[in-house]
Amino acid sequence: MTQRTIDTPAARACDPATSLTRSLLGYGVLAGPVYVLGSLGQALASEGFDLTRHSWSLLSAGEHGWIHITVFLVTGLMVLAFAAGLRRAWRPARGRTWGPRLMAAYGAGLLGGGVMVADPAMGYPAGTPEGVATVSWHGIMHLVCGGLGFICFLVAAFALARGFAAEGRRGWAAFSRITGAVFVVTFAGIASGAGGPATVLPFTAAVILTWTWMAALAVHLYRRAGE
Repeated sequence: MTQRTIDTPAARACDPATSLTRSLLGYGVLAGPVYVLGSLGQALASEGFDLTRHSWSLLSAGEHGWIHITVFLVTGLMVLAFAAGLRRAWRPARGRTWGPRLMAAYGAGLLGGGVMVADPAMGYPAGTPEGVATVSWHGIMHLVCGGLGFICFLVAAFALARGFAAEGRRGWAAFSRITGAVFVVTFAGIASGAGGPATVLPFTAAVILTWTWMAALAVHLYRRAGE
């Protein structure tokens, strides 16, 4: 007497492998709110921090910098988990190898950005002279980690866009390309050292766009994981 295996969407959704994949993808939804709400909460509570002039990375400097460092580290770990889920759930042949790997590299960049603390600058923390007070090795490495991580994110977004295009999902392909390009272009403005609303606000908007894209991608793949 043999046991028949029932293959239905509900059964596949309860499969341990599918459950693990969905759990990992869930971190792609959580990472954005953790980073955005954690950063905004600290920014609003920090004396001298101006959301129109200061990049969120500066929150890691000063007496309460450990809060933003923790946000960096937790978010980086969540992105690594999401990258593992992406590798398990991604179906198109294009982007299957490098998309998840580069997304993991972006997560590693966030971890590096947390360990390598940004230098005080532009009057923050309170009492810091305008401009860059000092240029330390860890401040330089913070920019290096951020730059490399953001480049990896750009290439990952374009690699996944190719996969979506191959499937005929033009909307997703365009969304992925635009998100990656906007993120890197606005980061270039921040990295140039030009402060003020003209560079800080577009970069902040790009950060929110990036997390929105990741959350939407995670939900999309979550729904397909049980099919």
